[in-house]
Amino acid sequence: MAELPKSLLNPSPRIIRDAMAACPNPRRLLAYRVHYSTPMTDAYNSRELLRDLRSRKSEMLRLLGKFVRAESPSLDKKAVDDFGRMVATEWRARGARITFLPQKHRGDHLLINLPLRNSRADGRILLLGHIDTVYDKGSLIKMPYRIAQGRAWGPATFDMKGGLVLALAATDALKRAGIRAHKEIACLWTTDEEIGSESSRKFIEREAKLSDAVLVLEPAGEPCGALKTSRKAVGEIELRVTGRAAHSGLKPEEGINAVHELALQIARIAKFNQPKRGIGVHVNIARGGARTNVIAAEARALVDVRVTRASDIRPLEQKFRALKPVLPGAKLEISGGVNRPPMERKMSAALYQHAQRIAADLGITLEETASGGGSDGNLTAAIGVPTLDGLGAIGSGAHSLRENLIIRELAPRAALIASLLATL
Repeated sequence: MAELPKSLLNPSPRIIRDAMAACPNPRRLLAYRVHYSTPMTDAYNSRELLRDLRSRKSEMLRLLGKFVRAESPSLDKKAVDDFGRMVATEWRARGARITFLPQKHRGDHLLINLPLRNSRADGRILLLGHIDTVYDKGSLIKMPYRIAQGRAWGPATFDMKGGLVLALAATDALKRAGIRAHKEIACLWTTDEEIGSESSRKFIEREAKLSDAVLVLEPAGEPCGALKTSRKAVGEIELRVTGRAAHSGLKPEEGINAVHELALQIARIAKFNQPKRGIGVHVNIARGGARTNVIAAEARALVDVRVTRASDIRPLEQKFRALKPVLPGAKLEISGGVNRPPMERKMSAALYQHAQRIAADLGITLEETASGGGSDGNLTAAIGVPTLDGLGAIGSGAHSLRENLIIRELAPRAALIASLLATL
């Protein structure tokens, strides 16, 4: 077997310097500079891993079908737990140690420790993803799992049961090749990512702090399978207006119209939107009033906020807090804020270059993209852990009736993940 090219293990000084500048934990990235430059002790050939994985396409598709047919909507604890046990069984059969993290109202999270380390393993790599989906039970009736046009179709094929299959395929390939990782490898599969990660956040941050890097198996960037090297911060802000009811025909002047007040506030909020700066502010839900002949006494709006830079979060939240009622007598309450910090590129730069060079060795092109959506990778990057996102399936249509993944891309993506685990 050919040894790993030296260039693959040697990110440029500029990338490392840029990544370390303003990094919350520069010593962690400095450690990566050392590990990237350390020669492998096990024989390794990424193209042999790719050839092996291409021969396992049918196995991957069978497992994907099994996973997709086990529906696991976020709010159905029993369904998520049933699927979690199915996932745990697959890993247990491979000799992994499984720890369930029990939850009262959500599915139990899964922490998996893999038997792939060598005797000199130093540090840990965390694979991160989720087993919950946005699809209600019964969605398979409208969108059954099927193979057509070179793609696998069905609920959560792309986001992200395909990623769960890739993790298993990658570690299987390493085991068949007899490759032992230089670091311990763990997986954390959570059960509430699609609804805000409220119960899992403490576990995500805890396990990330114990790790040298986090590889997130969320879907790749559409349409070409780009890795996600930055993500916007995500938040939700609520406006509640209290007015005073009155008969809209007899004595409207005695009322205070909460809907009118809310409309005036929405016009103000629209000016907070600064797309060129990476700040998105969108009022997507607005409700108010009870009857057409009654001056509205109450109204509310929910605002989606997205921010590229961490430094812009506080000023934006302060703009919301500074809002005051326009109509005399109206009352305005503001609540909420940013709940997922941004994943800034500086936390992905070195890992991305490393992945690029692996991809070149595999004979594939690998690009990067910035995502307006958030993931649990936002949480790990924000606490100073190098994080690379979008390592999951390549496909399209997440959260839609046409969700799918591209079958021919399964083996190359699994080979990329396996090679990252082998070389970091």
